[in-house]
Amino acid sequence: MAKSKKPAASTTPSSPSAAPAWLHDGLPLPRLIVLDLDYTLWPFYSDIHIAPPIRPVPNAHPPTLADRNGEHFALYPDAPHILRLLSSLPPARLRLAVASKSPVGDLCRDVLKQLRLPPPLGDAGGGADKGVKRAIDAFDAGLEIYEGSKIRHFEVLAKRTGIPYGQMLFFDDERPNLEVESLGVTMRLVRDGLTWEELEKGIEQWRVNQGVA
Repeated sequence: MAKSKKPAASTTPSSPSAAPAWLHDGLPLPRLIVLDLDYTLWPFYSDIHIAPPIRPVPNAHPPTLADRNGEHFALYPDAPHILRLLSSLPPARLRLAVASKSPVGDLCRDVLKQLRLPPPLGDAGGGADKGVKRAIDAFDAGLEIYEGSKIRHFEVLAKRTGIPYGQMLFFDDERPNLEVESLGVTMRLVRDGLTWEELEKGIEQWRVNQGVA
């Protein structure tokens, strides 16, 4: 059954009051976290629910876009803060990438360019405060957005970054994409988008797979 577009959250996106425990507990983190887009980073299908062109909604909190029909689109509530925190970590410690089967890659890039992220949570990530930034800027390891097997997406990411599959953690909402685990990637199957809880569980799952939990 096809998913319908979920309504935009009416509350302010949440962020932890302190740095998450997994950030400073002395245990390793994956070197690359990879995110799906539709129903993982945002609650809609990019190729079905958006009628471009899109534009920012003035003074919207959280940052929101509107399409030509006046429909509103935003990230899942926790996602902007998660992206901002993870992207504040030094690249030598952790990088971010996208792996999506969406057939409208240019539109997805436009969404990511126009959505803004909040300031980081103090200096929780141990990196410099780079100020408010575009969502697309968080993905320093690149965007793989095209139809086909997610295995292909990860082969390209591994070649580009030089990061071994075992050092990758992937968040996706579709069970068939668990096929990437045949490469050695750890995949966290999410139900209602990227949240702080899903992020923590994914990191725990990756650590168990690495034998360090």
